[in-house]
Amino acid sequence: MTRKPVHLAVYDTLADWEPGYATAFLARAGYEIRTVAADSLDPVTTAGGLRVQPDLTLADLRPGDSALLILPGADLWDTGDDLAPFGRAARAFLDAGVPVAAICGATAGLAREGLLDERTHTSAVSFYLAATGYKGGERYVDADAVTDGGLTTAGPTEPVAFAREILGRLGAFEGEKLDAWYRLFHDSDAAAYEVLES
Repeated sequence: MTRKPVHLAVYDTLADWEPGYATAFLARAGYEIRTVAADSLDPVTTAGGLRVQPDLTLADLRPGDSALLILPGADLWDTGDDLAPFGRAARAFLDAGVPVAAICGATAGLAREGLLDERTHTSAVSFYLAATGYKGGERYVDADAVTDGGLTTAGPTEPVAFAREILGRLGAFEGEKLDAWYRLFHDSDAAAYEVLES
């Protein structure tokens, strides 16, 4: 069976550590990871100083051609509207029944787009999202990561929990192996390695 690729949004100041667990283990599970920029194929520079060459732009991104859209955090989510087109892309994905995963600042972008008003979600802290003026404050929960329907959210300190939700959703790991993967990478539980290797 041919799998649809996973699309990773890339932009300057991207918090490169946030999607790393998810993309690495999705790639190991056979998913192609394609990078998508807003409107240019020029390289972007992450917060960690890595230069990333986008594969395509939002104009060429179609929800039906994707297994998932991942939106990492970035300083740019909080400094203007440069990344607002990614919030609109997330809306198109969710409307088409294709999952979206957002972490850190990207959750604020989704809040501004109104995508968290009716969905249970999390982020860094509740008042961070409240500052966007969104209407979903009653749906905010203090948790490492939350999946509600097609949308996964996580705060900036939870890239492993974020990946757990993504890997489970796309079937890279399931059940006991997903739990073992999480325990290994989140809790440094060496005994979990044996479960993964079985």
